[in-house]
Amino acid sequence: MRKSRLEWAVQKRLIEHFVSGSTARTAASLVGVNKSTAAFYFQRLREIIAQESEDASPLFGEIEVEESYFGGHRKGKRGHGAAGKVPVFGLLKRGGKVYAKVIPNVKGPTLKAIIDEKVVPDSIVYSDTLSSYNVLDVSSFKHYRINHSKLFSEQKNHINGIENFWNQAKRHMRRFNGVPAAHFHLFLKECEWRFNTPQPKQQQAQLIQWVTQYLKYLSRTAPKFIAISPQVFSPGI
Repeated sequence: MRKSRLEWAVQKRLIEHFVSGSTARTAASLVGVNKSTAAFYFQRLREIIAQESEDASPLFGEIEVEESYFGGHRKGKRGHGAAGKVPVFGLLKRGGKVYAKVIPNVKGPTLKAIIDEKVVPDSIVYSDTLSSYNVLDVSSFKHYRINHSKLFSEQKNHINGIENFWNQAKRHMRRFNGVPAAHFHLFLKECEWRFNTPQPKQQQAQLIQWVTQYLKYLSRTAPKFIAISPQVFSPGI
């Protein structure tokens, strides 16, 4: 953004189209800039969102956790059956915010490490019956499971909130007809941010504030450019 020749008025219009969920191609056509310029700018917005999201405070209270899979062209089972898919893990505070992260696997130690970092001890954690969550039975959390093969909710015992987030995230990504594999984590963080900041006007104001701050910061440091990978990642369900 530092060396961008875009006028601030043009940048604000691109931010507006980003908030509306437009693709870079659509935004470029409406604003009157090159498609690559719009794509590069949108990429920078996602990088800012991802960095700001990592600074969020830990969650406390009633927390729903669930693993999910994105991408691939075949519907697979969990673990080794999820061929071609990328595993992700999410935590949602009921009535509050969500946290999502790309993970290398859905093993117990992997999930437990994230929960320990992002959830305050003594919180109530709800999960499904995946064996990886067995580690929570001997942790500092109160752990409840819901068996989806029998029912989807039992009074307060459910994970409907985090499942709703996964549905929203996959629906949003589908409009792009493929996401760069190397940057999928940034698109996931964008979905997290949209969920946590649901009002468009608030999203726009927040992005303008962040971009202004980053422009000031980048004016004092050398920019770091990340090449856009030609590999495409399709966010299937």
